[in-house]
Amino acid sequence: MHRPVRPVLVVVAHGSRDPRHAATVHALVERVRSLRPGLRVETGFLDFNVPSVHGVLESLAAEGVRDVVALPLLLTRAFHAKADIPAVLRDAPARLRIRQADVLGPSPLLLSALERRLYEAGLTPADKSSTGVVLASAGSSDPEAIAVIAEIAREWRHTGWCAVRPAFASASLPRTEDAVAELRALGCARVAVAPYVLAPGFLPDRIARGAAGADVRARVLGAAPEVARVLLERYDAARRPALAALGA
Repeated sequence: MHRPVRPVLVVVAHGSRDPRHAATVHALVERVRSLRPGLRVETGFLDFNVPSVHGVLESLAAEGVRDVVALPLLLTRAFHAKADIPAVLRDAPARLRIRQADVLGPSPLLLSALERRLYEAGLTPADKSSTGVVLASAGSSDPEAIAVIAEIAREWRHTGWCAVRPAFASASLPRTEDAVAELRALGCARVAVAPYVLAPGFLPDRIARGAAGADVRARVLGAAPEVARVLLERYDAARRPALAALGA
């Protein structure tokens, strides 16, 4: 029986003037490729870096590709996922059938990646009950996105940490340094900052500065294997309706 051709996965990244951003995105995409050999994965950027999302889609259409899953490399459904990316996809070549996948978060795998980074920074599972954690995100003016971060912090607290507080590098409060101070005041024996961001850049650097008073500061999520697995979960979920329509 003829198997349908798998849609090309186009990872849609924000882009940044900071070269560490693109390098981290490419490392994550390479990990995705290693987990799913044979799946074609391309990367396009909304701004600052090349290739652009539009350029990638034009090239795929010129090759004769028909089906694409566009996956926003974002942790929350804020402006980019709701407006910027749909606008870019609407401007794609008409011959392409494009499905926009969901953003990455929330996901239990991302919580596992956050803990991986904290353990890499020096914590152990035995430290959980005496450690307060700042879940430090980039921030957003979108109340839905802010509510999601707050809910993730509440859920993560129930896994055994002394306390978990959300913090934001822009648009919302509290800032990382204020959340660190709050956890100190609560009496946590140590305070750790876990950046809930995918790649280095301007706002993650602001988080790092705000973490100066913490005992432990984890790295960004980056190319953690759990993040790559979430990408593939979102890809599979986006292509499932097409497979059902084909009877595959």
